[in-house]
Amino acid sequence: MILDSIEKSIKEKVQALGTPLSEWDIKINYGIKTGLNEAFIISGRKRREILEKEPKSDEIIRPILRGKDIKRNKINFTDLFLINTHNGIPSMGIKRVDINEYPAIKNHLDTFWGQINRRFDQGDTPYNLRSCAYMEEFTKQKIVFPAIMTQGPFFSLDESGAMILAPGNLITGKNLIGLVSFLTSPVCYYALRSYYMGGGIEGELKVNRLQILPIPIRIDNRKYSFDEVALEFQLNSKEIDNIMESPYINRGFF
Repeated sequence: MILDSIEKSIKEKVQALGTPLSEWDIKINYGIKTGLNEAFIISGRKRREILEKEPKSDEIIRPILRGKDIKRNKINFTDLFLINTHNGIPSMGIKRVDINEYPAIKNHLDTFWGQINRRFDQGDTPYNLRSCAYMEEFTKQKIVFPAIMTQGPFFSLDESGAMILAPGNLITGKNLIGLVSFLTSPVCYYALRSYYMGGGIEGELKVNRLQILPIPIRIDNRKYSFDEVALEFQLNSKEIDNIMESPYINRGFF
């Protein structure tokens, strides 16, 4: 990596004053993989049709977000839902969903039988989703983000309990309000794109690259302004100007 003196100074300050996210008291997990989205992801209209026949089905139908629904501090819910026929969590005493207890959902999935029966990502039966040990994390306060970060720092806080569809991701843990303030700031997005994202297609954010992004671990669980974020990293005016003039920074987002 060839850096000019200002870029080098920014990187050194970020590394010196921040703590890699891998050392934070947080968890970063991947979204749900269904193996056949057209069967397990349904519209609000289809959900209503199923619930009219069988209200009990609402127990396992959850709102879901796709990566493209997530923007900077904003989520665009698109009236989509996941049929959450999960495979259980034995360590927590949670049994897998028995599809025979939900005939209306079974009838819907049976229309895709030839495809769900052959898919790779499945649980104990073709009706079940693949095992997910962190299923309960989706119900918590979380930061959600897509796999592609070409247009801006598309991190957002979600408290709706919605599921996230892979390749979207989620972060759970402590001080998430403060953390999302930093993740959506020009400073951290500049550092992420300039120094830490690494290989893959341009703009692809791999979880293992995000984990090495340094952010001050002493921040509180509150919103931080741009000036406060810059102050935490002790950036001077020339360094701030360099960040804001970067091609990675779309001023319309900040």
